[in-house]
Amino acid sequence: MKILNKISILMVAGLLTTSCTVEEFSDLNGPEVGSLVEDLSRGDLQDLVGGVFYSMRVGLGNYYDDTGVLGREFYRFSSSDPRLTADLLGRENAILDNNTFYITTPWAARYRTVKNVNIILEALDNSTADFTEGELNATKGFLKTIKAHELLMNLNLTDENGIRIDVNDPENLGPIVSKSEALSAIRAMLEEGASNLAAGGDSFPFSMTAGFDGFNDPSSFLEVNKGLSARVAAYQEDFSAVLSFLGDSFLDLNGDLSEGIYYVFSDDQNDLPNPVFFQQNASAAGVRIVQPDFITDAEAGDDRIDAKTSLRDETITFDGLSGDYDFFVFKSRTDNVPIIRNAELVLLYAEANINTNPEEAVKALNVIRNAASLSDYSGANTASALTAEMLKQRRYELYGEGHRWIDARRYDILNTLPIDRPGDDVFTQFPIPLTENE
Repeated sequence: MKILNKISILMVAGLLTTSCTVEEFSDLNGPEVGSLVEDLSRGDLQDLVGGVFYSMRVGLGNYYDDTGVLGREFYRFSSSDPRLTADLLGRENAILDNNTFYITTPWAARYRTVKNVNIILEALDNSTADFTEGELNATKGFLKTIKAHELLMNLNLTDENGIRIDVNDPENLGPIVSKSEALSAIRAMLEEGASNLAAGGDSFPFSMTAGFDGFNDPSSFLEVNKGLSARVAAYQEDFSAVLSFLGDSFLDLNGDLSEGIYYVFSDDQNDLPNPVFFQQNASAAGVRIVQPDFITDAEAGDDRIDAKTSLRDETITFDGLSGDYDFFVFKSRTDNVPIIRNAELVLLYAEANINTNPEEAVKALNVIRNAASLSDYSGANTASALTAEMLKQRRYELYGEGHRWIDARRYDILNTLPIDRPGDDVFTQFPIPLTENE
C-alpha cells in the first residue's frame, strides 16, 4: 500500500465484527490532508474504510454531552472539569468558549472522518485495481452518505454559525457557509450518494461493522441514505420531501423501532468503549444525571422512564444541581449507540403528516405511544396539539440520542427548557472553533 505523508491505517483482525484502529490525524488544516493513496487495492480499501468506521466514533461523548446538556436532558457532572456544568448551562453570564474541548473535539473528529472519506474518494479515482463499476458506485455512495452525516453533526452544533462544506483542498479550504446553504449541500450530497448506491450492484467491496447488520449491501444501505435525507428535509421544513424520502427508506410502522444502523463499541484494547456509559450510582467525579423534569413531565405508565433511567441509591448534588436518577440509556461499555433507527423515521412520518394528514400523524404517534405502554393519543387533531405531542414523543423516545436540543431550537421553544439555577441560560448554538478563524 503506497501512502504519502504519514497517513497510516491499521486493521485489527476481526473487522467483520467491530474492531478497527486508525492513527489519529491532526486538525483539518494539517499538511497531511492532501495525502493520497496511490493505486488503491482491495485490501487498501478495506483498511481505509475501517479507518472511517473508527473515526466516526471519536469525540462522540463530547457531542452527546453538548446536545444532552444544552437540551436539558441530563447534567454532566465532572469534578475535574466544571465547564460541563458552568459553560454548557450558561451559568452566571458564562459564554461558550470557541477554543475548548466541548466544541473543538467533536468538530475536529467529524472533519477527520470527512478527510478520510475525501482521501478514499480521490484514491478510487486513481486506482488501477479491478473494481467493477458497480463496486465503485457502491463505495462512493456509502462514503458520500457518511460524509453528509458527519457534516450534519457539526452543523447541529453550530447551527446559524454554519460549517465548511468544501474541504477537499486543505491548502484552499472553502468558506464557512450559512445554515441554509449547508443543509442544501448536505441534502444534495445525500442525493448524489443515493444515485451511486442505486447503481451499486449487489454488494460492497469491503466489510462493514456489526452495527450495519441488515444494511450492509448497497440496496439496503440506500434505505439508510433515504432516512438521513428525510431528517435533513425535516430540518429544512420540506415535509413533502420528508414523506418522499421516507417512502424509500426503512420506515416500518409495524416494525421494530430499534431497527437501524449503530455505532458499535468494545473493550478491545485497540478499539473504543461506549463513551456515553457510566456505572450506576457513580460519583460526581464523572456521571450523567437525569434532568428532573424528564421524570416529572412523563406520562403515567410510560415504561421508557424505567428503560432509560435508573433511580440512584441516594440523591447526588454537584455545583448547585441535584438529581435522583442516573442517565441509563446505555447499560454497558459495549452497548451500541444509534445513528438512525426506525423510531426516528416513524416520528418524522408523524411530523410530516401533521398539517396535511393529521389522522396519519396520529396513527404514527400511536405506534410510538403503544410501544411505550401508553394508550392511544386522545388529544385534539389540531396542528398545534399534534406538534406538541410529536415533540413530547421525540423527547422520550429519542432521549439521549442527540435530538432534543435540536428539536427545541427548530420549533423555537428553547425558552421552555428548564433553568435550574438562577442566572443560567439556554444557548442556541456553539461558536465556530477559533482555529477555523485563523
